[in-house]
Amino acid sequence: MATDAWAPQVNGVVRTYENICEQFEQLGNEVTVINPALYKTIPCPIYPDIRLALFPKSLAWKLVEQHEPDAIHVATEGPIGLAVRAWCIENSVPFTTSFHTQFPEYLRLRAPVPLDWSYSLYRRFHAPASRTMVPTESQRQKLLNRGFKKVVIWSRGVNTDIFKPYGKRLYSLPGPIFLYMGRIAVEKNINAFLDLELPGSKVVIGDGPDLEKLRKHYPDVHFTGYKFGLDLAEHIAAGDVFVFPSLTDTFGIVLLEAMACGLPVAAFPVTGPVDVVNHGVNGILDTDLRKAALVALELDPANCIAHAHKHTWRASAQTFLRHLQPAHNNRVYTGNRFSVEY
Repeated sequence: MATDAWAPQVNGVVRTYENICEQFEQLGNEVTVINPALYKTIPCPIYPDIRLALFPKSLAWKLVEQHEPDAIHVATEGPIGLAVRAWCIENSVPFTTSFHTQFPEYLRLRAPVPLDWSYSLYRRFHAPASRTMVPTESQRQKLLNRGFKKVVIWSRGVNTDIFKPYGKRLYSLPGPIFLYMGRIAVEKNINAFLDLELPGSKVVIGDGPDLEKLRKHYPDVHFTGYKFGLDLAEHIAAGDVFVFPSLTDTFGIVLLEAMACGLPVAAFPVTGPVDVVNHGVNGILDTDLRKAALVALELDPANCIAHAHKHTWRASAQTFLRHLQPAHNNRVYTGNRFSVEY
């Protein structure tokens, strides 16, 4: 596995691969993750908390050759992903990729770079892959419409041992509590939530480059900073509605985590929410986010919990394994792992 997103980064991509790797090993697979912790790094210009590996090629190639992997997956389009991709092409070894982030849209929010230019580079990056994995059908269609090939669906999961209903007394705030959790950055469109006129209180869980600016601009909003594990789940569960204002997420694992805690979702009808939310059952999708948030208050938390329980990390990992392409002709996928075929 080659990924530029790894701990201590806190985001959906990292959480996905941490959970997936745990499931791989439980299914009898050995996973080697080539990640930024193995290198000297520099901060990403857009996100200083994201570290980019310096000159990753030599070590990445050495690790791939030492481990002689049954399958190779390039998770991200950064320096490490580029290095392992280059090794695969140089040695005519099949590999798979995944498309996690609508980075062209993120970039356009910060600089006047045409989407066609960015998507052209991304299309070129993924073109040699045997398969490119995306989390939803709507994201698959978006990439196909932009000329991507061999795009397949790999959905996500939620750890329901951690994310589940807890008490509602954690916040000493007027109710109802409308809650957001995730990276606090411009591409998450958080202002669309913070600007809403809603009863009760607004809570924002997370950190990011825009945190301090938003704290000053919205003094009535309760910003908790980063939360992890059980502490995070308890903070989510203490809310009443999970408001997801993003217009650019490819999935939104936080949607499942909120539902597992018993919170209905209020979101725009865009990629990610349209694939995860059953409108009128576990959430409300509307171009009027205020209306969605208020109507979501009336939904049954039991429906949210039941929907989340349909999405397990074990099922996600097994789908991922089925999509992998054997790196050698004598390797075959046999249910939960790869084996040698004699």
